[in-house]
Amino acid sequence: MGHAELILSPDILLALTAFAFATSITPGPNNLMLLASGVNFGLWRTVPHMLGIGSGFMLMVVLVGLGFSQVAAAIPRVTWVIKAAGTAYMLWLAWKIAHSGTIGEGRQTASPMTFLQAAAFQWVNPKAWAMAVTAIGAYTLPDQFNQSILIVALVFGVINLPSVSIWALFGVWLRRYLSNPVVVRRFNIGMALLLVLSLWPVAVELINRFI
Repeated sequence: MGHAELILSPDILLALTAFAFATSITPGPNNLMLLASGVNFGLWRTVPHMLGIGSGFMLMVVLVGLGFSQVAAAIPRVTWVIKAAGTAYMLWLAWKIAHSGTIGEGRQTASPMTFLQAAAFQWVNPKAWAMAVTAIGAYTLPDQFNQSILIVALVFGVINLPSVSIWALFGVWLRRYLSNPVVVRRFNIGMALLLVLSLWPVAVELINRFI
């Protein structure tokens, strides 16, 4: 029996794996941007973006579990500042996606998200926050808290990359059908609108908070 099994039982590990897969592969800001990146930049130029998502989220799980969540609970304003900044940043990203050029133009005048940008983006991604907090609350053990946090982060690291890669690959597959500049522009606008719609729950929360 491995050390991981001594900390988390097989049943908990299976449930955690299913949770990591379901949350990693379903639509959200990360996957929508990877889809758009696959279309506009191709697979290889999107790889740093994919790796940044996985690495950044693993670090986020560890840091949130080890104390950042307690800081946010003690100072609620921190949470609201992060949510407001994240909403503004994601609106800016949606604007950039909507105003992307054609596939040919994208290779010359635009650039995909870098590893560090993608890793940092997790801290302003509402879905990433919900995933991290839920996973820590549901799949860690109080008597072995630090060890189980590391296992949660590791499971997400293993599951996340192949899951998000599907979205980038789907974008690459769509490239062959998006040779028409008008179609590409409509696709990018559609992706931007979906990204904005993904912000709706957070936007409503912010409006209710400050208005």
